[in-house]
Amino acid sequence: MKHFTKEKLLSLPSRYKAHLINSCTGYKSANLIGSKSNSGISNLAIFNSVVHIGSSPPMLGFILRPLTVKRNTYANFKETGFFTVNQVNASMIKEAHHTAASYDQDISEFSKTNLTETYLNDFQAPYVQESAIKIGCSYVNEYEIKENGCLLVIGAIEHLYLPEHSIQEDGWLSLDKVDTVAINGLDAYALPQLLARFAYAETDTPTKSI
Repeated sequence: MKHFTKEKLLSLPSRYKAHLINSCTGYKSANLIGSKSNSGISNLAIFNSVVHIGSSPPMLGFILRPLTVKRNTYANFKETGFFTVNQVNASMIKEAHHTAASYDQDISEFSKTNLTETYLNDFQAPYVQESAIKIGCSYVNEYEIKENGCLLVIGAIEHLYLPEHSIQEDGWLSLDKVDTVAINGLDAYALPQLLARFAYAETDTPTKSI
């Protein structure tokens, strides 16, 4: 078994280290965050850090890298107070990945990909038409991670759009029905296969499949 100490990890070449550490924690979510400036320029960027924060009230969060350079997504939702989260599916992975390119703030990533900018119910921020699951969020708060300068951004879920056939009777979403992908590390995309779903775990009770 290969063993890396902290000292060894710190001494690795930058890109090798980034790939290794981003991969070792497992598969992550793949989402496109859409926003729009007050001047009318839309922005779209892929994130692998969107996570559930709470369901009552409904909230999600994502990690934003340090603000040592211009972050268009951050600047936009700080201006307007709104952003969207759009799940990436198997048919759009190449176009979604391209949104990681560093375009100037006056260039919309929608214009550089085959992804379609769309607006729903007068929400200020753009959604991705090709995404099956779309979430409209309002900016709530941010927390600095002092150890590395990153930000944990918190958004309140204001709107949720998804195909009816993906919703099960108990509210659980069958993401395999809409081909939602996961990200392995920084640049690899995978289509997960559902193995099992289990009932609520109770003490001294055998685990039961649903």
